[in-house]
Amino acid sequence: VPFVWMFATSLREPVESFTLPPKWIPTEFVIENYVRATTLMPFLKFFWNSFKISATVTLGQLITCSMGAFAFARLQFRGKDLLFIILLSSLMIPSQVTIIPIFILVRKLGLANTHSSIILPSLISIFGVFLLRQFFLTIPKELEEAAIIDGADTFTIYSRIILPLAGPGLSTLAILCFNYHWNEFFRPLIFLNSYEKMTLPLGLVMIQGYFATTSVSVIMAGVSLSLIPVLLAFLLAQRYLIEGITLTGLKG
Repeated sequence: VPFVWMFATSLREPVESFTLPPKWIPTEFVIENYVRATTLMPFLKFFWNSFKISATVTLGQLITCSMGAFAFARLQFRGKDLLFIILLSSLMIPSQVTIIPIFILVRKLGLANTHSSIILPSLISIFGVFLLRQFFLTIPKELEEAAIIDGADTFTIYSRIILPLAGPGLSTLAILCFNYHWNEFFRPLIFLNSYEKMTLPLGLVMIQGYFATTSVSVIMAGVSLSLIPVLLAFLLAQRYLIEGITLTGLKG
């Protein structure tokens, strides 16, 4: 229902959005709302910035989180359970608490007002490690033991046995990670101050405030365009997403 209302609002005159009773179908389809949404801001530039950050972070988390999850799920080392508990406890710390130390560190590294200031701190996700660890535990250990008998080393087991079987779990993490960083507003607002480096969520806010437009239809048109990559990612990997969430936490 919210999606239908959003698309309907983006195609009608703004005044129709406030009529009572509400009208679901526009009396007149106003395509110009989408034209205004893309001309009031450099839409393609902001779109590329958001895609660049989201795709890079997603790829980085798939690598780092899968390695960490493999270590906690398959390897044996002293203090593993205690270290995993400490790792999970960090999920209780709000991001607003750590944003000031991260900002100071980023500034001292000379990365302020760059996309790297957003990408680098996000390359590791505690939630991603936890999600993939639970999924790796569902993979039968007999496959790993058979590979060891055949002479496979640890990295071979990780790359040629665990990862190919963990497609649903990796797809789930990829969709959740991409969706989160595509829509992220808090950190880009703090770390980025150059107009040409801003992301799409910042641009949508600028349409509403900085450019002094009160047209809710134009705003909804911009939001509709910004949802296209997320919807495509979900539709293409919907089966893996459902399978990954269903199987995560079930031991095989």
